[in-house]
Amino acid sequence: MASQGSVGIVTSYKQAGTLVLGGTAEAAALARAMAAAGLPGIFSYAGRTDAPASQPLPTRIGGFGGVDGLVEFLIENKIRGIVDATHPFAAQMSRNAIAAARVTGVPLLALERPAWAPELEDQWQVVQDVAGAVAALSGPAERVFLAIGRQNLADFAGRPQHHYLLRVVDPWAGEMPLANAHVVVARGPFDVEGDAALLRSHGITRLVAKNAGGAGAVAKVLAARQLALPVIMIARPILPDRAVVNTVDAALQWLHSADLGV
Repeated sequence: MASQGSVGIVTSYKQAGTLVLGGTAEAAALARAMAAAGLPGIFSYAGRTDAPASQPLPTRIGGFGGVDGLVEFLIENKIRGIVDATHPFAAQMSRNAIAAARVTGVPLLALERPAWAPELEDQWQVVQDVAGAVAALSGPAERVFLAIGRQNLADFAGRPQHHYLLRVVDPWAGEMPLANAHVVVARGPFDVEGDAALLRSHGITRLVAKNAGGAGAVAKVLAARQLALPVIMIARPILPDRAVVNTVDAALQWLHSADLGV
C-alpha cells in the first residue's frame, strides 16, 4: 500500500524505479526526460498549490509523514533511487530525504539549480534566514515586494509600517497575516520587462527574495537591478552533505550509471 498522504499512484510498485521529489521546473524536465527514456518513476508533489502541473510519470500529492513515513514509502514501493528536485528552500523535505536514504540504503541525488550571485551593480543585503529579512526591514515605511511565497508571510506582521506587494499562484483564501498588503495572482514564468513594469506600477522601493536560483524566477531580481532597487536576499538553508548535480542531463546519467531505471 502507499503511505498515508499519497494519492494518485497508478504504477506497478515492483517497477516503481525512482522517486522524484518535485515541484520545480527542473523536476518537471527530469520527469519528461525519464518518460522519454522509458525510465520508471513516481513523481511526488508536496501539495502546496491547488492545481499542480500534470507530469508524464505516475504522480502522488501530499506529505509522507516525516522520515518514518518516507522510509515506509520507499520500502513498500520498492523505490530504487531518490532524486530530490524540490525547491532549494524546501529544507525539511530535503533533510527527510537524506535521513530516509541513510536508513534504507536507497541512493539519493539532489538536482539543484545553481544559486544566483550578485553583479557589481546589484544592491544586495544577504541575510541567513527569514528572521534576518524581518530584522532588515526595521527602518521607516517602504513599499516592499515580498517575493517569498506564502509560508513565512506572518513573520513580517511585526513590520506593519511597510506596504507589501505579494504575488501568488493561487487566489488568496483565508486570513491575510499582513495588515497592509496587495495580492497579485499570477503564474510564471515571468520576464524582466513585465516584472520591471510591476515594480514601477506599485512604486516598489525594496525587494525581498529567497535565493531560489535558476532562470525561472530570476526576472524579479534582474528587474530590481534594472531599476537600481535594493534587495534583501535570503540565503539558502544549509543541508547535510549529499550528491548534487545541476542539470537534468547529469541526473539522467546518474540514473543510468546507478542502474536505477531497470
